[in-house]
Amino acid sequence: MIRIHAQNLTVEYPVYDVQARSLRHLLMLNPIANRLAGSRGGTVGGVIGQGYRGTMLVSALKGLNFEINKGDRVGLIGHNGAGKTTLLRTLAGIYEPVAGDLSVWGRVMPLFNVTDGIDVDSTGYEAIHTRGLTLGFSRELMDKADEIAEFTGLGEYLYMPIRTYSSGMLVRLAFAIATAITPDILLMDEIIGAGDSAFVDRAEARLKTFVRDAGIMVVASHSEAILRQWCNKAMLLHKGEMVEFGDVDLVIKAYHTINNQ
Repeated sequence: MIRIHAQNLTVEYPVYDVQARSLRHLLMLNPIANRLAGSRGGTVGGVIGQGYRGTMLVSALKGLNFEINKGDRVGLIGHNGAGKTTLLRTLAGIYEPVAGDLSVWGRVMPLFNVTDGIDVDSTGYEAIHTRGLTLGFSRELMDKADEIAEFTGLGEYLYMPIRTYSSGMLVRLAFAIATAITPDILLMDEIIGAGDSAFVDRAEARLKTFVRDAGIMVVASHSEAILRQWCNKAMLLHKGEMVEFGDVDLVIKAYHTINNQ
């Protein structure tokens, strides 16, 4: 079974006051701690800890209720700070809900940055392995190493350190690795691109197959065209709350209504 179910999903995280956490600021306001730090030749743990008093909790997601089933391609839309990235990271297990329930059935592949886990001092073939470790698909990617190599068209460069690659070559390699394994649940912060113009047509065909074969896709985007092209459902988030969820055109209409308020 491939499915995502959320009930009253609520996520909060602390935001620290940078000035309150500044050691210089704390020492200026606390002459006793200043003298103690000077006499001990170092910082005082208690002083730094006072910085945490300058914190506030941000309610990033507020009581979300939704269900996403196999075959759904859901586009997340909303202004910056609406909660799109927070929701993706919560679905990926990076953030923990503080209230409500989130149940995820299926193997999740978060693709927030296709170059994550790639060391520029490693070779192209080594990058396939390390990127696989990052995604949790190490064995599957190594089994597909030859197919990935052929698709990139990088030839002998795959035996060379990545620091010798152009930016286009790096993106081609990262794209080929990212799209080599079909996940149960695919999470993306914007549709991934292939960079290099000579590579675009092949990459677009591969991306369509990749998205088609995934059990579920959830993608955050500011582009209405992307939502209409890739998604069969959309979710409008506004200030951490879910305003609308369902038909893409209806959700986009609701988005425009919020914009005009």
